[in-house]
Amino acid sequence: MTGLNGHGPKANYLEIAVNHRLAYDRMAAERDLSPIPQWKLEERLRFLAVMKHERRRLLLDVGAGTGVHARFFQDEGLEVVCTDASPEMVRLCQGKRLIAHVMDFMDLDFGGQQFHAAFAMNCLLHVPRASLSAALNAIRGVVEPGGLFYLGQYGGMSSEAVDPMDRYDPKRFFSFFTDDEIMQAAGEVFELVRFCRVLLPESRNELYFQSLVMRRPK
Repeated sequence: MTGLNGHGPKANYLEIAVNHRLAYDRMAAERDLSPIPQWKLEERLRFLAVMKHERRRLLLDVGAGTGVHARFFQDEGLEVVCTDASPEMVRLCQGKRLIAHVMDFMDLDFGGQQFHAAFAMNCLLHVPRASLSAALNAIRGVVEPGGLFYLGQYGGMSSEAVDPMDRYDPKRFFSFFTDDEIMQAAGEVFELVRFCRVLLPESRNELYFQSLVMRRPK
């Protein structure tokens, strides 16, 4: 991977956000047809079990993409609201009869409404390290005290860069963390409930999936 040029954390994030909006708009239809790996199905089932055990119903899916996970949770009886920075992704969510808004991580605004939980799978890995705390705090702001936060993303090494081998256009930026790094970063905003590694059958490098269930402190 090659490094990203920029003029400080905010400039970097804004550049990344614009590029990713274009990239995901262009790939939305293809992503909507992609099969979901079994391990992702198992991950969302585990989080659903926690939601039901705690009798939590109102869920915010942050960076919801095409809405495949949100639709699953909705079909299981949860009330789901989706956000994504890509208008095409939001259109696909709405086509699945989901409530969805074009909204950036840093600008989550629901007029003071708070959710019982938030779900973020493989979306915050596009946020540079210097901006991650701001993104996590934005999510915290829309989760009720004591509410849950699922954070899941690829990781296992310490790196942030644009991937020169990425087939998306523009090429995407990825920020990877070691286990200690991601737990420390998330733990500064939320309380850790559970952490586990999920090995990826398709992975050809040292990356694996980091699964964290967090709680907003009361």
